[in-house]
Amino acid sequence: MKNTEEASANAVFAQVKKEGEIAAEEEAAAAEEEGEEGEEEEDDEEEEEENTEHRNEMYFFLEEYPEYRISAVGRWRENQKGEVIEDVDTYFLHITRGGRCDSVGECLDGWSEQDEEAEEKWETLCQRIEELDGLEEIICTEESFGL
Repeated sequence: MKNTEEASANAVFAQVKKEGEIAAEEEAAAAEEEGEEGEEEEDDEEEEEENTEHRNEMYFFLEEYPEYRISAVGRWRENQKGEVIEDVDTYFLHITRGGRCDSVGECLDGWSEQDEEAEEKWETLCQRIEELDGLEEIICTEESFGL
């Protein structure tokens, strides 16, 4: 009977030991993954430090009436190689409040010109901006742009 108890105890011990080893291996693997994640986070932080944020504020104007202007802003991040690493954020500034407008048409919201001719000029400027090809590049590279 003692032999069967010893055999049974040895089997239980072996099973517990095996489970302990598995648990230890899993813990080691988890710790290693955390270490890798930590390294990745450090790499990300290093990359962030190497990246530079750029901002360009410019304005569009009517060539025949340069006093009619709408400002726009472009923001983006580049890595050390000069490659853009995030989506470029472009927006316009409201003509009276200076707040962010996601479309050029919003720049005139809540504001109206008393003179119909002036109102037409503002609308013409907005329309010409909307029809531009390469708008994002223009906003990010130019100081001013006549239409």
